[in-house]
Amino acid sequence: MSVLAYEGMSAFELGIVTEVFGLPRPELDVDWYRLTLCADGPVRVVGGATLHADAGLAALADADTVIVPGVPDVRAEVAPALVAALRAAHARGARLVSICSGAFALAAAGLLDGRRATTHWRYADLLAARHPEVLVDPDVLYVDDGDVLTSAGSAAGIDLCVHLVRADHGATVANAVARRLVVPPHREGGQAQFIETPVPAPADDPVSASMAWALANLATPLTVEALAHHAHLSPRTYLRRFKRASGTSPIRWLIARRVQASLALLESGDESVAEVAAAVGFDSPVTYRHHFTRAMRTSPSAYRRAFRARRI
Repeated sequence: MSVLAYEGMSAFELGIVTEVFGLPRPELDVDWYRLTLCADGPVRVVGGATLHADAGLAALADADTVIVPGVPDVRAEVAPALVAALRAAHARGARLVSICSGAFALAAAGLLDGRRATTHWRYADLLAARHPEVLVDPDVLYVDDGDVLTSAGSAAGIDLCVHLVRADHGATVANAVARRLVVPPHREGGQAQFIETPVPAPADDPVSASMAWALANLATPLTVEALAHHAHLSPRTYLRRFKRASGTSPIRWLIARRVQASLALLESGDESVAEVAAAVGFDSPVTYRHHFTRAMRTSPSAYRRAFRARRI
């Protein structure tokens, strides 16, 4: 796996990738990634530091996964050497990944032609105007189009990186990585809902305690009244404080958690979809399929087939 460093980048953009893929994780007991930092010479980053990468763009072209965390200027032409390296990597069968404005580099290489892709909402109109052959979706956190994946703004890059871990190693490993990063393993919805989302409540807050209790009891019927009772709050007060703490409603939060909990069952078990639905608390397979498809953009059965095919 290789990641591009470029002139004028933010260290946070690079840090997203190195934190997920670059740190050794022997406790997970899987064949972890070997990350190589690539750059076309020394590059200055925001804040005044200069990075000296171990490898040049040739190593970028030779990797099995190539991550482009951004471009120096979304209105400028992408460097021909980078375009050539991305095309060479794709021709070899590499997986191409962009974070935020990195989609402009993939588009310049022609790798997004006819594909659905995303970028930061600030750049979505510009990407569509400069590359009308790209099917730009400005609302999602990331798009997985198989061998080419794109994500929205920098923080959505974390979502995409965790998604890559999930695709490569399964939900259990992805969840462990997400816990170490102190981020949710899967966020429902798109970019807009997170623009003004408040910071989650402290761990000793009664709403947070009720959320932890709900996660331990997903298979049981859970109502707003039951959650409020566990938090020792009235339903009306609980709804208000839950929205302030999480940025969403208890029901939407529960649906997202139940879908997430079902991934490991689909990946590693042989239970039917109906049995999986019941195990994570959905009242019927129809309801489960509806919410799963809305969150994951595929059906439970298709997800199981695709995941197992990737692991072969």
